[in-house]
Amino acid sequence: MRKSWGFTFAILLAGVIAGCGADSNSGAQSNETAASANDTQVKKIIVGTGTGFPQICFIDEHGNLTGFDVELVREIDERLSGYEFEFQTQEFSNLLLSLETKKVDLVAHQMEKNPEREEKYLFNKEAYAHWRNKIIVSKDNKEPIQSLDDLKGKKVLTSATSAAAQILENYNKDNNNAINIVYQNGAANDTVSQITTGRVDATIGEDFTLSLIDPQSKLKTIGDELSKADILFVFRKDDPEGQQLADTIDGVIKELKTDGTLSELSKEWLGEDFTTE
Repeated sequence: MRKSWGFTFAILLAGVIAGCGADSNSGAQSNETAASANDTQVKKIIVGTGTGFPQICFIDEHGNLTGFDVELVREIDERLSGYEFEFQTQEFSNLLLSLETKKVDLVAHQMEKNPEREEKYLFNKEAYAHWRNKIIVSKDNKEPIQSLDDLKGKKVLTSATSAAAQILENYNKDNNNAINIVYQNGAANDTVSQITTGRVDATIGEDFTLSLIDPQSKLKTIGDELSKADILFVFRKDDPEGQQLADTIDGVIKELKTDGTLSELSKEWLGEDFTTE
């Protein structure tokens, strides 16, 4: 009888020890799983864009944000498992300030790379579009306007902080503010009425935008191109995480060019392929 109780106790003790060992291993595995989950945690990226640029970033008839830049970011999002992109819409003039103050992590709004912006911001390297800036006037305009010199004394419409504004402001610095720059408060589609009613004489715009903002062909481009530029995403400068994201996005843009997706997005939203020089 004493042997029987001793044997039973030994079995019970072994079971307790085995159970403790299982709990310990289970806890270790649970910790390893949690650590692994943290290692693969998706990083949220806030993308700053606008709502008033036809076919680029705008609200459609169903109330949805869409357009070339928006759908391109969504395609990049689909291909990057380590990131999750979330849009934050703002007035165009506030986008770069929001980038500086860390309210957004990148700006997607057909941003042209120029020396002034490059001093303050980081751009990715792989351009997703290319454009040429030209003077835009009313189709009925008969004046011999061919260059910025011909705009002296005239009212020229532009958006604050835009690449076109930079062209005009640089000209005025060297020419005693010869051009009367009018900064636009309304959406891009207000440009047509401003020019055709004579409230302003001209604007400066990219070659692909005229058909987008002026579907009734009331405006025309005139003269030689004033500048040409690559279109890129904008990030905070001297930010290692921003640099890593920019490099990662460059890889995806190369894929989109290779498989034809980028070209198709441009044709769908802009009418033709503006993704090659």
